[in-house]
Amino acid sequence: MKTVFMVAEKPSLAQSIAKILSRGNMSSHKGLNGACSVHEYTGSFIGQSVHFKMTSVCGHVMTLDFIGKYNNWDKVDPAELFSKAPTEKKEANPKLTMVKFLQVEGRGCDYIVLWLDCDKEGENICFEVLDAVLPVMNKPRGTEKTVYRAKFSSITDTDICNAMNSLGEPNRNEALSVDARQELDLRIGCAFTRFQTKYFQGKYGNLDSSLISFGPCQTPTLGFCVERHDKIQSFKPETYWVLQAKVNHEKESSLTLEWDRVRVFDREIAQMFLNITKMAREAKVESVSKKEKAKQRPLALNTVEMLRVASAALGMGPQHTMQIAERLYTQGYISYPRTETTHYPENFDLKEPLRQQTNNPYWAETVKALLSEGVNRPRKGHDAGDHPPITPMRAATEAELGGDGWRLYEYITRHFIATVCADCKYLQTTISFIIGPEHFTCVGKMVISPGTDASIPVHINNICQRNYVTVESGRRLKPTNLGIVLVHGYYKIDAELVLPTIRSAVEKQLNLIAQGKANYQQVLEHTLDIFKRKFHYFVDSIAGMDELMEVSFSPLAATGKPLSRCGKCHRFMKYIQAKPSRLHCSHCDETYSLPQNGTIKLYKELRCPLDDFELVLWSSGSRGKSYPLCPYCYNHPPFRDMKKGMGCNECTHPTCQHSLSMLGIGQCVECENGVLVLDPTSGPKWKMACNKCNVIVHFFENAHKVRVSPETCESCDAALVDVDFNKAKSPLPGDETQHSGCVFCDPVFQDLVELKHAATRHPMHRGGQGKRQGRGRGKGRRPGGRPNPKRPKDKMAALAAYFV
Repeated sequence: MKTVFMVAEKPSLAQSIAKILSRGNMSSHKGLNGACSVHEYTGSFIGQSVHFKMTSVCGHVMTLDFIGKYNNWDKVDPAELFSKAPTEKKEANPKLTMVKFLQVEGRGCDYIVLWLDCDKEGENICFEVLDAVLPVMNKPRGTEKTVYRAKFSSITDTDICNAMNSLGEPNRNEALSVDARQELDLRIGCAFTRFQTKYFQGKYGNLDSSLISFGPCQTPTLGFCVERHDKIQSFKPETYWVLQAKVNHEKESSLTLEWDRVRVFDREIAQMFLNITKMAREAKVESVSKKEKAKQRPLALNTVEMLRVASAALGMGPQHTMQIAERLYTQGYISYPRTETTHYPENFDLKEPLRQQTNNPYWAETVKALLSEGVNRPRKGHDAGDHPPITPMRAATEAELGGDGWRLYEYITRHFIATVCADCKYLQTTISFIIGPEHFTCVGKMVISPGTDASIPVHINNICQRNYVTVESGRRLKPTNLGIVLVHGYYKIDAELVLPTIRSAVEKQLNLIAQGKANYQQVLEHTLDIFKRKFHYFVDSIAGMDELMEVSFSPLAATGKPLSRCGKCHRFMKYIQAKPSRLHCSHCDETYSLPQNGTIKLYKELRCPLDDFELVLWSSGSRGKSYPLCPYCYNHPPFRDMKKGMGCNECTHPTCQHSLSMLGIGQCVECENGVLVLDPTSGPKWKMACNKCNVIVHFFENAHKVRVSPETCESCDAALVDVDFNKAKSPLPGDETQHSGCVFCDPVFQDLVELKHAATRHPMHRGGQGKRQGRGRGKGRRPGGRPNPKRPKDKMAALAAYFV
């Protein structure tokens, strides 16, 4: 029996599709990556009985990045990123091992059916899946077709079964247009981001942003916010006065009349009109006119309108709204929520979604009346050629969806019902009055025929995270000083960098690639050439933006507090706490990066033996980890086996008292490459911490001293520790207070060790990967020619017993 391998975009989507196609008669199990399930059943495919395997990815399998050396900000000129820097595809989420998972499940299969979302991104993921799976599938016989693409817009029985019965092929051109956009965004965004981040962070100390990023979509989004902010700031309100009159006829309720002059800007004139009008004791009706008017039913719902209403009326942010909408889609409640179309195709069955709503107590009567009297054809909107408008596909209750899920579903449903209702017709009555010499009007409306209630998220989220805007009450976006200065600077140098026009032109070129009307490579090269020229002009003209920065931000020399001495000039360097925290020597005009998300303080005025810089201590708190570091070595690794961003706990200096060589004890009990290093500042609550992951081992509480011995354990090769216990609390027999032994093997020490996880994880702590091998407190061989200690496998279980 042949096997059909089917892949959806998300785990929940795979489960829903498999349940529909198998009619619930399927078996399921978790895949090797733990994130995706595999659903299996038997059925019919192209006229033969086959075995189906349905699984999913988790969005993009691969991501585009520069090859290793071009990710070094210090050694690569940002201008090289436009053409010279090679790119490569890497796994988007290495922890998921998605390529391996797809190959394991797809091995030996005969056919593949791709159920990725039916948009350009989905087409791109199709080919990412094919690149992984095709090499391990059975080879086709002759010209036999083995790759199929399902097209669908909702997760309903009808739509899924129709898609399965009309399979097509993945669209290579649409996938290429996404490849082009990814490469353009990577090269353009990284070049501008690296240049302006290094330039301005090297000059100003209170920018309060770890990354001054530029994005071809993100930056125009910021431009909209700043432009609106500028208009609000430049608006000059003028005081004006109006007259209002209230009239009533005998015991009838009063009417409020609006002044035909509307308003005046001179108070004395307004007072004159008021005095004249107040002299009259009655209002005379001059005329009464009635006119029938109509309010059009809304256009069918697309993504932009859904996000607008969700923000303005429901108080829901765009990213949160899209997350909810995608969940409603994968559960089959609504159609695909990413669409630019506001026009239903002529063959779209409008009655079926209405029939699903006939039992809902909120709108059942309206829906039944529409089905019996006949639906109105929705207004003709814009057909973007992607997906139908957002439509409710099956009934739901508030108990099923709950909270925001129900609120969004209710809006989508009411909007859909409104699109197939008749236009709202009402009678407008206008009554004209005269009071003294002044004319007033009253307008009333009476409904004749009722109506019904009726990737932007990522860009907005980005500019919030970059500290370019803040979200205020009423979901208003207010640009920060940094956001305002950046946009004004772009306008000053090159307005096209912040206007949406150039991005719009690029999108048109990308669409031509998708339609097969433009060459991928030519579009890429032409666009990159334009932005490369803009980049060079931006670099040459950066002084224009710098002038604006000087007004809003303080120079590094005037920021921060003196902390530690520079090893070059021996003057105090200033510690700048604003993100990203760093040290600056104003005399040498040098800035040194520091670990983030923790506290920095001077480390006992001790100096690095290599460069004479005073050491500082980074700490993530009392429940976290801490280690000393040399500011110069942290930024300029002194040894080949060290990378930028390593502290003394990873330094391989053979004799420095702060280094890994002298304080390393043994291999981490959890990660592959980590070494447990004694924290010499932790007493009397002594601990050692992994220099790669967030494992912490507490031991020997209340001991006077803990030192790492040059001797090693005969069993596991870990370094021995010499402990001087408090006499009153010593665990040793008799009056003994001193003991030397292995943390992992010594029976005296075994009950004094407790394994924990650090409260926070520092971003520079890289989880180890690679082949497992013995290692001790340093790389290669330890001082004295002894081999690295082995992982104490027999002691791991004992340590794990104390894990919390």
